[in-house]
Amino acid sequence: MRIAIVAESFLPLMNGVTHSILRVLDHLQERGDDVLVIAPSTQDGEAPDQVKGAHIHRLPAVPLAGYTNVRVAMGGVYRVKRILADYAPDVVHLASPFVLGWRAAQAAHQLGIPTVAIYQTEVPSYAARYGVPFLENWAWNRVENIHLLASRTLVPSTFALNQLRGRGIPRVKMWRRGVDTARFSPEKRDDGWRAAVAPGGQRIMGYVGRLAVEKQVEDLAALAGVPDARLVIVGDGPQRAALEDALPDAVFTGFLGGDELARTVASFDLFVHPGEFETFCQTIQEAMASGVPVVATGRGGPLDLVENSRTGWLYEPGDLAGMRARVLDLMGDDAKRRAFAAAAHASVQNRTWPALCAELVGHYTDVMADRPAAQGSGSRAGAIQ
Repeated sequence: MRIAIVAESFLPLMNGVTHSILRVLDHLQERGDDVLVIAPSTQDGEAPDQVKGAHIHRLPAVPLAGYTNVRVAMGGVYRVKRILADYAPDVVHLASPFVLGWRAAQAAHQLGIPTVAIYQTEVPSYAARYGVPFLENWAWNRVENIHLLASRTLVPSTFALNQLRGRGIPRVKMWRRGVDTARFSPEKRDDGWRAAVAPGGQRIMGYVGRLAVEKQVEDLAALAGVPDARLVIVGDGPQRAALEDALPDAVFTGFLGGDELARTVASFDLFVHPGEFETFCQTIQEAMASGVPVVATGRGGPLDLVENSRTGWLYEPGDLAGMRARVLDLMGDDAKRRAFAAAAHASVQNRTWPALCAELVGHYTDVMADRPAAQGSGSRAGAIQ
């Protein structure tokens, strides 16, 4: 296949969207597919023009106010339309589309190229968290318009499926996320790291993710004073300085990746994620693969990932006393925590990236087969009208 992936964000910025794209690129490279990634430009002059066999086409971009490492692509539909017309892909993959993805959805529709749109970020709900609630309806209109144009929309959780169907979006299917169960494993637990972080032998509560307003990391202040425990925050972002003030007893590691991240997560005793706007929450799945039970908010992706009283606990959004109570329940009972950990580890062993990416290719094939004959490749390889 010839596949164009339009990425709202990409390397060097590492987040859930980038992570998923990289795993997809691994799979497509192994299949021998021809892939073009269209993404915002980067300030890094050494950013590669090829990643995992895919050519990277960068569009001029400007930093997002207050979040300078996130860049927003400039320009209009015409520019994206010309790139797609020249490349003539069989299918366009829209990765968490909102700004650049909206232009690509229109361009592909005008060219008759089928699109698979991945709903991965609940952007409209961020509006209130960022102090601009009046933008929420506008943002939902944007999301709806993108997914109404898409040949197929893929969502990572039951919550997201019901959310989009409830807003009248048709052609919505489930596509979950894989996890690298070799990389994230209980075998990576590092007693030396634990001793350095918690020299008093305390149990370790950990969080992994962006340090941004929408992640609600400040809610972890409700865990202050949990007996014989240490809180570790892994990640970076615009809220780091404020969070260091709000959580003075926590250990902040900064951004970690690769084996260093796997070792750190496996060395936790409990993973806590307070965010309410997760369409999936890959870090929960990575913690479970590492043999770490989870306490998370009972909204969004965690509803599918965490089985109450078996692999972890879910608490009502906003109920920080409930969060603390569930943390105390597991941190104070070694036998229960070990049982939850074993169940969490077992629950994700069949969620491999190769299986999930093969499923994604099946969605590509379906939308290509559904394309009207008049919209075949011969009709879109010519000049733009």
